[in-house]
Amino acid sequence: MNIYRRFIEAAEKLKRKTAKENYTLRLAYLAGVLCLAGAMSSCEVLDQEPQAEVSEDIAISNKKGAQAALAGLYDQLQSGNYYGSNLLIMGDISSDVAQSIGTWDFYREMDTYLIDKSNLETGNFWTRAYRAINVANNIIEQVPPLADITEEEKNKIIGQAYLVRGLAYFDLTKVFGGVPGVVGTLGVPIITKPSRKVDESFFPSRASLEESYGQVESDLLTALEMLPEAHQTDLLTRSQAVKGTARALLSRLYLYLGKPEQAITYADAIIADPKYSLVASFANIFSSKFTTEAIFELNFNSADQSGINNWYYPSSLGGRGDIMAHTSFYEEATADPNDVRGKMFGYYQSKDVHYPTKYGKTSAIDNIQIIRLGEVYLNRAEARAKTGDVDGALADLNTIRQRAGIAPIEGLTDAQEALRAIWHERKLELAFEGHSFFDLVRTGQALNELTGIPRTNGPDVNLADPARQVFPIPAFDMDANKNLVQNEAYK
Repeated sequence: MNIYRRFIEAAEKLKRKTAKENYTLRLAYLAGVLCLAGAMSSCEVLDQEPQAEVSEDIAISNKKGAQAALAGLYDQLQSGNYYGSNLLIMGDISSDVAQSIGTWDFYREMDTYLIDKSNLETGNFWTRAYRAINVANNIIEQVPPLADITEEEKNKIIGQAYLVRGLAYFDLTKVFGGVPGVVGTLGVPIITKPSRKVDESFFPSRASLEESYGQVESDLLTALEMLPEAHQTDLLTRSQAVKGTARALLSRLYLYLGKPEQAITYADAIIADPKYSLVASFANIFSSKFTTEAIFELNFNSADQSGINNWYYPSSLGGRGDIMAHTSFYEEATADPNDVRGKMFGYYQSKDVHYPTKYGKTSAIDNIQIIRLGEVYLNRAEARAKTGDVDGALADLNTIRQRAGIAPIEGLTDAQEALRAIWHERKLELAFEGHSFFDLVRTGQALNELTGIPRTNGPDVNLADPARQVFPIPAFDMDANKNLVQNEAYK
């Protein structure tokens, strides 16, 4: 039976139960229990009723089940509620890169900083990320004792589970917790054991912000230790976690944690790795699949489609056209006529706005870059500037500028000026890949930069409340779990 139908039917059965039981059902669904939803037909070995009604003897019992669990783990990341489109849109529409011009109120709430705990898309992301975490928890716990898998195979599978769990906690923490020294003191609930029975563990409190990022760091370092350098094919090496995936994410993490020396160490390792190299054509990163620039790229095809194109492309081209570029950003991106990144826009004539064409496959098979080499160069550039190595920072920055077809920046000696140039380059290079808002927050720029932003179909917007640099904990958790504390701006 389809896993979603199972949940819906079980939800109807439990509708009249107590609030605590009803929340348990929701959280069991939220965390994923053992069910690996989506198109992965091999997941039937883990298919379960919601936790309140399942037996506890269903488990990953052999190699086939472990492989099915791993496939389902990546399926969580591919969901439209996660990297399939939602998290990318959240990161850009909350900044000055993208704007809501359509009918989907939930993204408009993010665009105008009027979001509250009832926002559907925020809740969808929270739910999917915790489902990924629970699938990872089951793999981490249940694969070690399997008898029909070699230790090398176990490490490969378990290492990928740690990587995805670390990534999910990273994403949850930056969205709902904040950034140390910038905003926030509370992180997110940390759950490291599978959901198996109805008890108080279903009502977790929030860890501190430092503890949440500590969990991310621990998981990524464990993944780095366990993962292989490569899988058996280049496609798998770029679409499933290997040591390079962990190193790249660690280079990002240490920027959030204010540890530039560590960021440089892991970025150095990636840039020196012959598996990865910048592609000559910026557009080819997105029009092609699994280029040499890809470090962690989610694969979509006609049977397993991504939804990102639908949101950005106008109805005349088969999309719904709800999300467009801010006109001010379009003007910024096209200011240098030699910048190839400024040529990756289309014009939506009936709305007099521009849309990005990074995701140009109208058949909905655009791949998603979770992390690529271009970002790692910019990670190292920023970290070098923060350690006083301005020449090294400019060398990395100009590597990215040269690929974009624009002149190098020369003559800078001040580290803060170099940082401003690097942050501006990140905005252009990584636009519509979900980084913009979170980069502004972590670098302390959000309150200054997100001021007086003109919108196409409404008044100018401002991020005036510092506490709105994080998103609200979703209503369905807040209303049922009294151990949770809401973020200040949404109380």
